Amino acid sequence: MSDPTPEKPTLLVVDGHSLAFRAFYALPVDSFSTRDGQHTNAIHGFLSMLLLLLQNEKPTHLAVAFDISRHSFRTREYPEYKGTRNETPPEFKGQVPLLQEALQAMGVRTLEKEDFEADDILATLAARGQAEGYRVLLVSGDRDTIQLVNDDVTLLYPNTQGVSQLKRYDVPAVIERYGIRPEQYPDVAALVGESSDNLIGISKVGEKTAVKWLGLYGDLEGILAHADEIKGVVGQNLRDQRENAERNRRLNHLVRDVQLDVGLDELIAKPIDVEAVRPIFERLEFRTLLERVTKLAAGEAGGNGNGGAVAAAAPTVDAAPAPVAPMPRTLQDEELAAWLERAIVAEPAGLGLSIEIAGGGVIGAGIATAAETVYLPWQPGRAEYAPFEAWLASDASKVMTDAKPQLEALARSELAFDGLVLDTLIAGWLVRPNLQEKSLADLVSFHLGESVPQADPALLVPEEGTDAGPAEYAWYTLRLAPVVLSRLSEGSRRLLAEVEMPLVPVLAAMELRGVTVDHPELAALSAELGDRAAGLAQLAYAEIGREVNLGSPKQLQEVLFDQLGMPKTRATKTGYTTDASALADLQESNPHPFLGYLLEHRDATKLRQIVESLDKAIGADGRIHTTYWQIGAATGRLSSNDPNLQNIPIRTADGRRIRKAFRHGPEYAELLTADYSQIEMRIMAHLSGDPGLIEAFNAGEDLHRFVGARVFGVDPADVTPVMRTKVKAMSYGLAYGLSAFGLSKQLRIDRAEATQLMKEYFERFGAVRTYLRSVVEQAKIDGYTETIFGRRRPFPDLASPNRVHRENAERAALNSPIQGSAADIMKVAMRNVEAALTQRGLGSRMLMTVHDELIFEVAPGESDELEEVVRDRMAHAAELLVPLDVQIGRGSNWDDAAH
Repeated sequence: MSDPTPEKPTLLVVDGHSLAFRAFYALPVDSFSTRDGQHTNAIHGFLSMLLLLLQNEKPTHLAVAFDISRHSFRTREYPEYKGTRNETPPEFKGQVPLLQEALQAMGVRTLEKEDFEADDILATLAARGQAEGYRVLLVSGDRDTIQLVNDDVTLLYPNTQGVSQLKRYDVPAVIERYGIRPEQYPDVAALVGESSDNLIGISKVGEKTAVKWLGLYGDLEGILAHADEIKGVVGQNLRDQRENAERNRRLNHLVRDVQLDVGLDELIAKPIDVEAVRPIFERLEFRTLLERVTKLAAGEAGGNGNGGAVAAAAPTVDAAPAPVAPMPRTLQDEELAAWLERAIVAEPAGLGLSIEIAGGGVIGAGIATAAETVYLPWQPGRAEYAPFEAWLASDASKVMTDAKPQLEALARSELAFDGLVLDTLIAGWLVRPNLQEKSLADLVSFHLGESVPQADPALLVPEEGTDAGPAEYAWYTLRLAPVVLSRLSEGSRRLLAEVEMPLVPVLAAMELRGVTVDHPELAALSAELGDRAAGLAQLAYAEIGREVNLGSPKQLQEVLFDQLGMPKTRATKTGYTTDASALADLQESNPHPFLGYLLEHRDATKLRQIVESLDKAIGADGRIHTTYWQIGAATGRLSSNDPNLQNIPIRTADGRRIRKAFRHGPEYAELLTADYSQIEMRIMAHLSGDPGLIEAFNAGEDLHRFVGARVFGVDPADVTPVMRTKVKAMSYGLAYGLSAFGLSKQLRIDRAEATQLMKEYFERFGAVRTYLRSVVEQAKIDGYTETIFGRRRPFPDLASPNRVHRENAERAALNSPIQGSAADIMKVAMRNVEAALTQRGLGSRMLMTVHDELIFEVAPGESDELEEVVRDRMAHAAELLVPLDVQIGRGSNWDDAAH
């Protein structure tokens, strides 16, 4: 960022609609809404960007321009102008008036002009500002505004990721990016066209061609004057379609003399009145933004109070700048030891720590207090860093961001580690479990309203050419900690400290251990699946008398609905859906051999892809080292990536073949598997307090046979397999918001039977119905659901005026406490089992977790003791009204160890 020229006042003009739309698509709709259902992502993103601009650019004069409608003098000439743009998303509607209200409360002048676009207002104010000696900054996501750039006018253009990062286009930057001067940009756009404005250019003329022509002929008029000299297809296209370019040039010219009922002296940036801002920010539930506005206003008060909000030309006004990380120092030996001792006293809650990684190992480390930072370029065996090694291994408190890959790097570099008390990435996820913040830079932007140079979120290594490094990252991490923690409920803070944080080193250890997988077994299965898929494809082709691409929805639609005349599936933008569930329903209602072979072919192809991804992931040590994503799901469940171990089929013969390839290492005796029996139904019994369900579990009876006997009014011995299947589907389905229609579809029974089945179920298990109703009703009041362990999950769409969004939220809220509690129990079990294995000094170790199952590698002679430890720690992971039943299996491979 360049410093403002002190002799000139600064005029900042923002294209309101352009930036609001950018913010709308940059921030997730579901994560930004008030309790009454008003979506606010566009408002939040826009205001966050504006506050950064006020802080960084310090304008003396300020305005935000808005479009009144899509209609202007341009649409009168060319009705198709912007005709390809989609309808305004319903979630965006209503946000612009609220944004304008917020801007008015902040003292920011908004401008509109009938028959003109916001860009024309920007052009007019830029021309006025330049004529009156201002430094002009324009903020717009419309590339047409590039034409306004000159020595006094700079364009701040948002990058593709939204509005948090703005590219500064002055004259040299435009020349560097486009190879032309700013005033030539409309000629390029006229020739190339602009799809977003529905301006069709000259066929086969791209940006490079247009720039080359401008270099030869100066401007569009010169190009058209020499059109006969341009050879080839593009030359002929130019001659045939010159009207397109001429029309485009007329329409993309921005008007610089719009009659505005405002003078520049009326756009002076006013001091922010926090009390005027507070009511609307509280109504929009912008607590973080209100804090930032208050801080900005406090910075204004530091001056004499006579200047603008952030007046650059008025030295008496001093807006508070963003804090700057202290310059890192490199210390050694006694000096480092003394610094660490002093730093621990200065930061009793923990020092910030960031590990620099390359090649999987440690190459550096940054340590930070609020006032000081230290950087250590790491090399193994350096005696001068012994105090750092001792501190790493001690239980002294440490705060990190995305700690797990850093702990693994430390382990690979044979550096002992202890004392992790907080991972700000995990804490930030508990604040916003839909996980929008995936890196340190994201967290700093959202929670502190500042910018950090982007880095690889896994390695925390700075991009080339930036000054940020591990010491700065450690400093930002330390500053984040109290802010993020302050936004957690008491229950969430307890969950963080007692469940999530102790799990980080457990997952790191599991990832490092990996699991032995037999390559020949997977390779053989992959070949079999390939042959099977090829054979099924030939059978499918024989049914229709020709070959088609079985992976092409377009070709499948033609075969199924035109050639075979099958009933149409659900309509889509490209015809009719050919997704798996729709085709399975179609085969059920209108069976056809081609469709049967197609579905089998899909299954074989998909399974082969799973097998190949597993095979490719086998490392040089013969083991697969998956990555567990601790914060990947709003429910709290763990996910597995690179490769995904959770998509292996459970109940098929091929799935069993895959599991047979997972084996114990040569120095171990066998594998042991353990999982919870019917954990979600046990949690349902606990949360609902239903006497019937509690009785069944406490008596150790077959739950579904017990429920079937009650529902159908027969003795348990007389419950048939069909009856049991029906009540099992219903019991689990109810916890996921299953309707009578869904139950009828799942069981292939008519809706009347499904409705009667649900009625009889609830007559005998009334507490379940009461609980399920109360979950959603309470969530509507609170705005969130909560698990047994205090994990909160917000559901803003429960108050949405959109019926589809509201009903989807109701179904998710219904199950969230059950599924979330199951996730919490599993994490507690993993924490407790790992601790017990360490305490007992066992050589057996935990390798994997898949859904509700844990897989262990058993050291020789430890099978019985390991089973005792696992069963005990898992069974006592939570105190419920019903017992947690644990099933154990053993075997030489994962499939043989099934139970």
